Amino acid sequence: LYFIGANMPFVKVVKNKAYFKRYQVKYRRRREGKTDYRARRTMVLQDKTKYNQPKYRMVVRITNADVITQIVHSKIAGDQVLMAAYSHELPAFGVKVGLTNYAAAYCTGLLLARRTLKKLGIADAFPGAKEVTGAYKAVRTKANDDGEEEGRFPFKAILDIGLARTTTGARIFGAMKGAVDGGLAIPHKPNRFPGFNKEKGTLDAKAHKDRIFGAHVAAYMADVAEDKKANPDEKCTQFDAFARNKIAAGDLEKMYKSAHAAIRADPTKSVPKKSGKQGAKSKAYNIKKLTRKERQDAAAKKVAALRKTLGK
Repeated sequence: LYFIGANMPFVKVVKNKAYFKRYQVKYRRRREGKTDYRARRTMVLQDKTKYNQPKYRMVVRITNADVITQIVHSKIAGDQVLMAAYSHELPAFGVKVGLTNYAAAYCTGLLLARRTLKKLGIADAFPGAKEVTGAYKAVRTKANDDGEEEGRFPFKAILDIGLARTTTGARIFGAMKGAVDGGLAIPHKPNRFPGFNKEKGTLDAKAHKDRIFGAHVAAYMADVAEDKKANPDEKCTQFDAFARNKIAAGDLEKMYKSAHAAIRADPTKSVPKKSGKQGAKSKAYNIKKLTRKERQDAAAKKVAALRKTLGK
C-alpha cells in the first residue's frame, strides 16, 4: 500500500513486481482462441496400461466453403492425421453444389469412414448401415458391449468439434452420423440430431432422414422459385449454382442417394486437378534477377544512349 495525497484513499498495487515475476504465458493456440485445452486434454489422455496405443479422434471443422473431417491421433511431436475427407471432394461423387449443408456434411463423414476402413483393410468386415433411415443406434464398443454380437470391435474414434457450439441439428453431428453409418464407432447420443424432441426424449427418424437427403434445401428452393415468379423484376441469385448444373428441388434426394452409393463403391476417388491451357505462359510477377554482365551491358547501353542524345 502507498499513500498518494492528503485527500486520496489508499490504493493497492495489484500488478507489482511479484506478479510479473510469477506470470506464465498461456499456450499460443489458447492466446489465439483456437484450442480448448481442457477438452483436448480429456480427449488425448490415454491409459498407461494401453502401452502407447493411439487414441483416435474424429475431427470435424466447418468453414464458409468446406466441411473438413479427419481421423487424428496425438503424439508428443504433434497430431498425426490417419485419413481425411473434405466436402470439396464431393463433386467426384456427383454432389457438385451445396457443399456445406447438412446433407453434404453427412456425405463427407461417410466418405471419411469408408476411406479409413479401406486403408485399415477392414472395410468389408464393417459395411455400416445398409440403408439410411436417420434412426439412432448405439455403437458397439468395449465399454458398453452387451455380448450379443461376436467378432472384432469396430474402429473407435471420439468426436472432436473444437470450439463449435453443440446445438441440436448442427452440421457437425451430420458428419458424425455419416461416419457412424459408414462403419466407425463414435460414442454419441441422439439428443443433438435434427428431429429430437427434448420434452418426449425421442428422435423423429423421418425428420432426420429428410435432413440427410436435403429435404430442407429442396423446400427452401421451392419457396425461392415462387418468390422469383411473384417478383420477376427483383434480382435474386440464390440457388443460381443449382440452376447452372440443372439441379431442381425434386432431384436432390436422388443426387444424394447416388452419391452415397458412389462413395461406398470407390471412396478413393478425388476431383481431378485443373490442367492449364496448352502453350499458355504463367504470369510472372517477380522481376528477373540479372547477372553482373547483364547489368554492366544494360548500364553501357544507357550511357551510349545518353551520349547519343547529348551529341557526344
